[in-house]
Amino acid sequence: MKNIQSKSLLSLIIIPFIIGFSTSAKDIIGVNATNFSDSSTDSVSKPVADVLNAKYAHSVAYPASLQEHRDESKNYVKKYSKNERSYIIYMFNRGKKYFPKMADIFEDYDVPQEMRMLPALESNFSANAVSHAGAVGYWQFMGELAREYGLHTSGKSDERKNFVKSTIAAAKYFRDQLDYFNNDILLTVASFNCGQGGVRSAIKKSSVSNPDFWDIKQYLPNETRIFVMKFIALNVISANYDQFLKGKLNFNNPPTVQLALTDTSGSDITTASAL
Repeated sequence: MKNIQSKSLLSLIIIPFIIGFSTSAKDIIGVNATNFSDSSTDSVSKPVADVLNAKYAHSVAYPASLQEHRDESKNYVKKYSKNERSYIIYMFNRGKKYFPKMADIFEDYDVPQEMRMLPALESNFSANAVSHAGAVGYWQFMGELAREYGLHTSGKSDERKNFVKSTIAAAKYFRDQLDYFNNDILLTVASFNCGQGGVRSAIKKSSVSNPDFWDIKQYLPNETRIFVMKFIALNVISANYDQFLKGKLNFNNPPTVQLALTDTSGSDITTASAL
């Protein structure tokens, strides 16, 4: 970008214009919009904002934590949103009474709100769900892990079937895994599916220093890879739920907009800023 040397000239700021999180989706899952990548139009001149809002109103907004690898997941999310449409609507309807409870618990334990999609994948929000391996309840805890995180698992008092108590246990587990994996959400989700040992093994095989999910994906079990991709898909759809219901999701990246802002600093500007 050209240097700007005059005090009176304008500074150019590059802003990726991404339409924000839909109102009804917030109503359904109780998400704080600040968790999602959402450029405010306050700094955009009204005529420009109106044109962009009209043209790119259906552009898919990604949660901020998943935005970096948008291109790697875009095709999967697009296919999943079409092929699993009925399931997704059914699951979000089932989750209405659970999402706000999870939001409160995860806030208390400083756990990313994205984790609220996991009971849909684990148990279809069913307290009585039992896997072939013996995992039980909303979060599909195995007995040993459940007891490690303070849940009673014997007989009729199996607390894996208690939504609040099992969600608190899940929050504690996620907090521990996030600490271990340097707050990497996708590695934490992968470990919930295949165990911390499975993720450590994949990391070792990748020979990558400080890897993320995409670096080790090929070394994870196929079931885990699919599990993580579904997790991404549900979070993206939840951030664009109004448009999903209307069948108007646009998975093309919104354009980069260059805006000219008056410099009032009174000093020479030698380089434009990039946001």
